[in-house]
Amino acid sequence: MEFDLLSKQVIGFAIDVHRELGPGLLESAYEKCLAHELTAHGLEYVVQMVLPVEYKGLHLDCGYRVDLMVEGRLIVELKSVDTLQPIHAAQLLTYLKLAHIKTGLLINFNTRLLKNGIKRFRL
Repeated sequence: MEFDLLSKQVIGFAIDVHRELGPGLLESAYEKCLAHELTAHGLEYVVQMVLPVEYKGLHLDCGYRVDLMVEGRLIVELKSVDTLQPIHAAQLLTYLKLAHIKTGLLINFNTRLLKNGIKRFRL
């Protein structure tokens, strides 16, 4: 499956979740519902995947966690905030770099139209 197809599928599932639930819930609720969609469509994923930091041979478990790692090649970072801030994009870009993953989605469910809360990143 290509990255573009995978990203499009996950975005479609997120839109389904948002249509059903709307904005205003906690991030954890959207995470569980999106995971349910991934399972229903036969995609492999890890929820709250631990992401260690490697520095010159030093392994640091700093408590970083990726919301969803889909098919081992797409990081999905979920938010439920008034507006996405540059720090949210920086967080996802850092996760992509640390995990050696090229594609990521930043999805803010706290929007009237979900398409306005989705940003796709590619390293």
